[in-house]
This record gives sequence, structure tokens and C-alpha cells, in this order.
Amino acid sequence: QVQLVESGGGSVQAGGSLRLSCVASGYPFSSYSMGWFRQTPGKEREGVAAIMADGMTHYADSVKGRFTISKDNAKSTLYLQMNNLKPEDTAMYYCAALWKGGGAWNDRPSWGYWGQGTQVTVSS
Repeated sequence: QVQLVESGGGSVQAGGSLRLSCVASGYPFSSYSMGWFRQTPGKEREGVAAIMADGMTHYADSVKGRFTISKDNAKSTLYLQMNNLKPEDTAMYYCAALWKGGGAWNDRPSWGYWGQGTQVTVSS
């Protein structure tokens, strides 16, 4: 079955960097879109970035120029490089896979599978 396992979260000061990883298994990794979402308590899960099957990338306006999404097909791993982190980036970050289409890249119901999440905390 499809499994997504995130890692790389942690606590950093504002201006710092983190790289999140998501190791995928159970499906042909290179053939499908993948994304990163984040959620804070009391708020809906929001799209952060996505890399589509054709290689096109999408970013939330709030992270453009600071975050970079990439994938290593040989390792079946998705990455999110996060630079110049801000306190408002504090959230649980989730990996998403198997975009079903029919909606925008940041439309949560359009994604079929989710990881368990990794916490990112940015202090000022």
C-alpha cells in the first residue's frame, strides 16, 4: 500500500533553514505529482508547494522565493528546502501524493494519500 514518511522537522530561529524529506513507497513514484501542505491548530490544512508529474512546480505566495520543492526519483523521496524561516511558518507539515486532478494543486481533497506529518517550529 502507499506509504509516505516525513522527516526533517525541528525547531529553528527565524532566518534559519530546514529541509523536509518524504520517502514514498507503494506506487510508481516518478509518475505522480506530490506536494507539501501545512496545518496549525484551529486552521485548515493549506498547500505550501507541489511538484506535478510533468515537473511543473507551484508555491503558495507566502513561501515563494524562500521554499523550494524537489524530488529524487531514484530515492523515491520528496524534499522541501525551507530558507529564511519565519515564525508564521510554524506548523505541522504533511507530504501529499497521488493528486487526482479535478481541482487546483492546493485543493486538499484532490490528493489521495498523506503522511503522518513533521512539526516545524520557528521562534523569533
